[in-house]
Amino acid sequence: MEHHLLAKTCTFATLFALLVSLCCVIWSRIRSSNPKRQPPEPTGSWPLIGHLRLLLASSSLPHIALANLADKYGPIFQLKFGMHPVLVVSNWKLAKECLAKNDKVFVNRPRTLAVEQLGYNSAMFGFSPYGPYWRELRKIVIVNLLSNHKLEQLKHVRIFEVRVAVKALHDKLRQTSKDVTSDGILVELKQWIGNINFNAIVRLIAGKSLWEFYKGEEYNLCQIAIRAFTELSGAFTVSDALPFLRWLDVGGYEKNMKRIAKQLDSILQGWLEEHKRFHSSEKENGQHDFIDTMLDIPHIAQQKPSGFESNTVIKATCLSMIFGGTDTTTSTLIWAVSLLLNNRHVLKKALDEFDTIVGKERLVNDSDMENLVYLQAIIKETMRLYPAAPLSGPREAISDCNISGYHVRAGTRLCINIHKIHRDPHVWSDPCEFRPERFLTTHKHVDVRGQNFELIPFGSGKRICPGISFSLQIMMFTLANLLQAFEIMTLSNKQVDLTERFGLTSMKDTPLEVILTPRLPDELYSNEYSICDEAMKNHF
Repeated sequence: MEHHLLAKTCTFATLFALLVSLCCVIWSRIRSSNPKRQPPEPTGSWPLIGHLRLLLASSSLPHIALANLADKYGPIFQLKFGMHPVLVVSNWKLAKECLAKNDKVFVNRPRTLAVEQLGYNSAMFGFSPYGPYWRELRKIVIVNLLSNHKLEQLKHVRIFEVRVAVKALHDKLRQTSKDVTSDGILVELKQWIGNINFNAIVRLIAGKSLWEFYKGEEYNLCQIAIRAFTELSGAFTVSDALPFLRWLDVGGYEKNMKRIAKQLDSILQGWLEEHKRFHSSEKENGQHDFIDTMLDIPHIAQQKPSGFESNTVIKATCLSMIFGGTDTTTSTLIWAVSLLLNNRHVLKKALDEFDTIVGKERLVNDSDMENLVYLQAIIKETMRLYPAAPLSGPREAISDCNISGYHVRAGTRLCINIHKIHRDPHVWSDPCEFRPERFLTTHKHVDVRGQNFELIPFGSGKRICPGISFSLQIMMFTLANLLQAFEIMTLSNKQVDLTERFGLTSMKDTPLEVILTPRLPDELYSNEYSICDEAMKNHF
């Protein structure tokens, strides 16, 4: 009886296997008779790792290596990064097709090791998948921190931080120190600009500048942790391409991510606990920052709509703002100053504009920014040549779609080579030249807010950077104050090294050491500091 039952079972299994095989053959025949056009694929794909070796073996930075592949295979092609297909787009028309026509398709973020370890397991809305949680957090951030109305209310924060930083340099110039040369004072601008951005964004979020929370070594460690966060977020990890090798932790990335995540969580937890202790009294005095605002939102405390614990949501959102508003802005300003120093005729035009519109009897004000059109052109041209993120943040298709006649499957990751688009000779004459004048003539109406796909330093579509207005405002105001306040020279009048570094942002690889001499009397800054200080006391 048992043998008979076993024979029947084997027969059934055999028939089932044959049926499945037959279905597979029929399905394969159907697909082969109706082939869907696939994007071009470079040769040299290896088993398991795919095309990874093309990038890993290249001596060029990723956006340069991908640009070289685009020159060979065209503006759209597909790579295999381990187990993941990646669509690479290097043309503004194709970028528009992806981010405008198919924006609802490429709206997701792929889940990576960095998202899990650094992004509070997708609680950081910049890393989180598309859905109710992402939409709600983005709305909260824009309404309560990044809307034009809110930025106007809080403009005294960035004004104060810039004025204080410039006044500190003026004070240092008046003192005798080992850093003072016969021509002025030696300053490392990368650190100086980074401090302004860190302090401004932290004050908006937590009510105090970073230097009011930490002094000396603690201050430096906090900045180092944020920069390590940025670098690790953009790092390639083997486990992202080949998940089954995660246990090896090749390069020690996961270990470092856990360490940095723990450090930053401790910092954010301290800010949050301080706000909870003094939350009621602060509200009575009208002292309200972004953490206070989030503590007041009922559904965050009730863990809706995410399911994340409320403290995690608040910390992750604050970290997302710091991450998005520091290195990217600092990188652009460093490039702007570097390009001006290597193109002194452009710097002279900028100073002539200041002298004509502002003069030397008063400091440049926030209201002057709209009239400094050449300075605006300098910022645009800087972002064209050196976008803060030369490769767009990765997106993932949530469904099949068609791009330029090619079939793109759900789950395909999208990589837009912004660097390549910004240097397209069919759009930009002399694309590698620093020529701000193009934004006053041939490209006068090209903007950076995601509607002109020839210039998309902030991205476009649903996943566009929500902090565009804040970033533009602080970049313009910082650069305007620096150029108005000081004559800037390099050591021995040398050209600035424009070598890029590897990472999520295209920060200049080497420090930017310059010699500063004052263009304006220090008394102007003493008076302005008093005005700004009073404004800060009234608000915070």
